[in-house]
Amino acid sequence: MPFSERPGGVPSEARRARAAVSAVFLTNGALLANLVPRYPEIKAALDLSDAAYGAALTSPPIGALVAGLLAATFIGRFGSGRVATIGIVALAAMTLGVSLSPTVLVLVVFLLGAGAVDALVDVSQNAHALRVQRIYRRSIVNSFHGVWSIGAVLGGLMGSAAAGLAVPLPVHIAVSAAVFSAVALVSLRYMLSGPEDAERTAPAAASDPNASAAPPPRRFPVRRATAAMLAMLGAIAVCGAFVEDVGSSWAALYLGRDLGADSATAGLGFVALNVAMTLGRLTGDRFVDRFGQAAVARAGGLLIAVGMGTALSIPNVPLTILGMAAAGLGTATLIPAALHAGDEIEGLRPGVGLTVINWIMRAGFLASPAIVGALAEATTLRVGLLLVVAGGLATVVLSRALGGRRPPARL
Repeated sequence: MPFSERPGGVPSEARRARAAVSAVFLTNGALLANLVPRYPEIKAALDLSDAAYGAALTSPPIGALVAGLLAATFIGRFGSGRVATIGIVALAAMTLGVSLSPTVLVLVVFLLGAGAVDALVDVSQNAHALRVQRIYRRSIVNSFHGVWSIGAVLGGLMGSAAAGLAVPLPVHIAVSAAVFSAVALVSLRYMLSGPEDAERTAPAAASDPNASAAPPPRRFPVRRATAAMLAMLGAIAVCGAFVEDVGSSWAALYLGRDLGADSATAGLGFVALNVAMTLGRLTGDRFVDRFGQAAVARAGGLLIAVGMGTALSIPNVPLTILGMAAAGLGTATLIPAALHAGDEIEGLRPGVGLTVINWIMRAGFLASPAIVGALAEATTLRVGLLLVVAGGLATVVLSRALGGRRPPARL
């Protein structure tokens, strides 16, 4: 792949591709977040009971699980850049459909579609981000996830502002869909070209023009070892998913109902976790480059376990908010690290490792509220939140999957 060099040593095409992928991550985070502050209006407009509303909101993760395993096929057929950017346009269309839904059945159909498309976009944008990272020859993938978090905050602010200004829901979402679709379509022009595995050998070829192309990975039938590796990496991603879900689903309830915080203070648990996670993602690459993914994940797991363990042992509002922040910082690099390691497993077709781990992670997002809720119902929510501590400790053990040689495989 011909690249024109710039003084910094990184090809200009790679710099443009990095900006394009960042824009896709931003739009992906912002699109669905625009809807979240306006869900109460949708519930009221369709006259949904709490049970029906809750059931409808399970549609996106179900759609993601159904369609998620098709991501590698789409990437192989169309390329990760095209699937990610065109997928953003499709996701925008799904959000517009949600805003226009006249019945709960139509709402569920569009929510299912949004979840399905979001899963395809998620895998594809990560696949392309890792292509760009190989050209940079240093860790940058965490910064992309940091930009996604910024997009989610931006989308939430847009939705809140539109609700506060009483902008009609279809108008608000139509503007959001148009703006972010345009951003995605412009980004497509600057995505990397060529096959998905082109950058795996490009640096060696560029440094030595007489070097022959590296031979393709040897394909041994070591399915059991590969499955074990994918399971361990998927478990790390699930641990990250559990921490994120606690922030969005349970933090405000625990602080308000169990610890007696007022409504404004109760919301600070979610804010603290997500701000810390965003900062961790924006700065995490330098730590990964210096210490390695396994060491950073191990430290993150300890931070999650100690931070939340201390907060749950000494239940009070300030310490719990600090514990949430510690958990957010600790989980910042877990999902990007698991996805990166899965994409590097030798012998797997491009996108397969990402697809499997993303699917496992989304299953974790779907299961997390039910598991915590069941534990809280049987005991207390404080006991249910110990799942976060367990996830941190599990990450410490599983972090070894992020270092060392990847087993060869064939799928």
